[in-house]
Amino acid sequence: MPRFFVTSSQIGAGTVSVTGEDAHHIARSLRMAAGEIITVADETGTEYTCRLTAFLPDRVEAAVLESHPTAAEPPCRIVLYQALPKGDKLDTVIQKAVECGVAAVVPFESSRCVARAKPEAEQKKTERRQKIAKEAAGQCGRGLVPAVLPTTDFHGVLREAQKADRVYFCYEGAGTRPLGVLWREQPPRKGQTVALVIGSEGGFSEEEAKAAADAGFLLTGLGPRILRTETAAAFALACLCCLSELNGTNIPN
Repeated sequence: MPRFFVTSSQIGAGTVSVTGEDAHHIARSLRMAAGEIITVADETGTEYTCRLTAFLPDRVEAAVLESHPTAAEPPCRIVLYQALPKGDKLDTVIQKAVECGVAAVVPFESSRCVARAKPEAEQKKTERRQKIAKEAAGQCGRGLVPAVLPTTDFHGVLREAQKADRVYFCYEGAGTRPLGVLWREQPPRKGQTVALVIGSEGGFSEEEAKAAADAGFLLTGLGPRILRTETAAAFALACLCCLSELNGTNIPN
């Protein structure tokens, strides 16, 4: 069933209005007709099963048949901080991160990044990355579209990630503890925010790791094998999914 994302302001008394590119996609690309069924989700994590009723020049109208909280969102809010990789690898990281349940992706520059953000191109790149996130969210049945933020620097990561309830800083150097051990010792509660920080191809410097530890981040390793940066994010997120959703026990409220 086709899935589309709207804001709660587009939900009325038993109706929903789909506008913009999504309305064009319904009417022109999918060539849907009145009476067909679509799924709509808003930013509150609510899903609506709707029947198309009208095709207007600026929107498509649908009647809400039923609504319920989405079952596709993780119990914790996960924010991925990803150091800029080379080439178009970040596109893949965003796509797979959305499939693994992140709520937001924050690209950043670290000392060992080869790729660097270009201020003049940042707005267009962020818009394109957000579109990738939206397409991935629709494909995998998410209840919301994760945000992709503009590129920040390492100091921005230290400042913003501290707001999370847990911060796992993935580091290949000394002083780390396994992710599963850290999780079991102090599991996040339902609804809390978990931040995951992944380095670039060259990893993090000792100075960055020390700054992260001083900021209260939990230094963790991802096992005995060396992972590419585009693999590390998906691997770590899959581990978090397993710990929070697939281990047969509910995380604390």
